[in-house]
Amino acid sequence: MIERIETLQNEGGAAIAAALDPAALEELRVAYLGRKSELTTILRGIAELPPEERGAVGAVANHARQELEGLLATRAAELEAAELEARLAEDAVDLTLPGTPPVAIGHLHLVSATRREIEDIFVGLGYRVLEGPEVEHDLYNFTALNHPPGHPARLVQDSFYVDPTTLPEGALNERRLPPGPRDVLFRTHTSPMQVRAMEAGPPPIFVIVPGTVFRRDTIDATHLPMFHQVEGLAVADGISMADLAGTLQEVARALFGPERETRLKPDFFPFTEPSVQVDVSCFACQGSGSLSGGRRDPLCKGTGWIEILGAGMVDPNVFEFVAGYGYDPARTQGFAFGMGIERIAMLRHRIPDLRLFFENDVRFLEQWR
Repeated sequence: MIERIETLQNEGGAAIAAALDPAALEELRVAYLGRKSELTTILRGIAELPPEERGAVGAVANHARQELEGLLATRAAELEAAELEARLAEDAVDLTLPGTPPVAIGHLHLVSATRREIEDIFVGLGYRVLEGPEVEHDLYNFTALNHPPGHPARLVQDSFYVDPTTLPEGALNERRLPPGPRDVLFRTHTSPMQVRAMEAGPPPIFVIVPGTVFRRDTIDATHLPMFHQVEGLAVADGISMADLAGTLQEVARALFGPERETRLKPDFFPFTEPSVQVDVSCFACQGSGSLSGGRRDPLCKGTGWIEILGAGMVDPNVFEFVAGYGYDPARTQGFAFGMGIERIAMLRHRIPDLRLFFENDVRFLEQWR
């Protein structure tokens, strides 16, 4: 009996010393000192031994139990210390760093962030993103877009002309600017790239053109002489107004929420025929026109709809200017659309004044980090 107890003590001590984690150590405790362990059974059966054996066996068994308990406690402390040391090594703190994380140096302006989001939506629909010159020829900005000289639609945009005769000597030929102050201007929309894109290749073509545009305008809560716009053009066989409506509904839902609906109302734009105004169902009153308590919704002015952009089927007169590039005015069909980036950002984020985008007030800009 005594030999068996010593064997259990030696086996248990060796196993405890080799334990690699607290879970293994707990299993050994149960195996050697648990209620059903062999050593515990021997201790419980001492009373049944002959009287002359009880003292010797009891002393050896109690000593073995105490030894194993001590080894378990020592090994548990060693494993705990090793675990703490490893954790400290992994979670080491660099005391040379500042106590609080530094503020990021900068972030995208809300207009730029909105522009990128619009670009991502259209890229997902298969469109290419193009950019064009901000100083444009009259031909591309007006004439080729069905705005001939004297057209009434020029009156609100016909501004910001560049006079190349005021350039330094020699610059006129280097910059390839035509003579006269009425031929070159800051673009009033990004639509000139529609004509340039069609000149670059035959249909099908699906492009959007984001960028800065300039117009003679008053400065108030909803108008500035400089703002940002996204124009789009789609030309392909069999394309129709239904394709335009479906495309713009998907865009509206991506921008304003999946439950949004759109509607098309007759309108006029010189380079589209027919032309439409595109409205989205109001996301403040959910299209009802009324807020809680029956109050009139100021965002949609009680109509349940908000205007977001203009669009239409490309006028055949526009295709006349690119007929030599594979766009037969009698057979080619396509649609075009244009939206103001600031207007989309204002609607999405309930910003009341357009001028906030350009005043560089850090308190405003930091809200869109």
